[in-house]
Amino acid sequence: MDPMLTITDVSRRSGVASSALRFYEERGLIPSERAGSGHRRYHRSVLRRIAFIVFAQRIGLRLEEIGAELAKLPVDRVPSRRDWSRLSGEWAMRIDQRIAELQRLRSGLTECIGCGCLSIDRCSLANPADVAGRKGPGPRYWLG
Repeated sequence: MDPMLTITDVSRRSGVASSALRFYEERGLIPSERAGSGHRRYHRSVLRRIAFIVFAQRIGLRLEEIGAELAKLPVDRVPSRRDWSRLSGEWAMRIDQRIAELQRLRSGLTECIGCGCLSIDRCSLANPADVAGRKGPGPRYWLG
């Protein structure tokens, strides 16, 4: 069995501040055990959970959403490759949707996005008289 890691070890290896690790633990996203001294100790497998949390946040997911997904992993054992594969399979479509949103954002930075400002020279062609506004609020061409 792998030796337990201290919070400092986990922080150094994951690149996540100790305060964030304590926060993740309080939110039930990562588990720890207490040593006889009362200090937190972590199984090495917690590093994968932390990496998942960090990247899920980077693509814009809320901690509640991340926690709901992590709750699908087994708690009585270290998650296996199959467990992570099952989880990632459910997330593939969501990640693809987020990629598409980011691509629309990137391509729309210099184009009309249907927000109603009509300030870019392309707006008169792409959104004359703010016709996109009839489809609802916000940047209609980004939202689809």
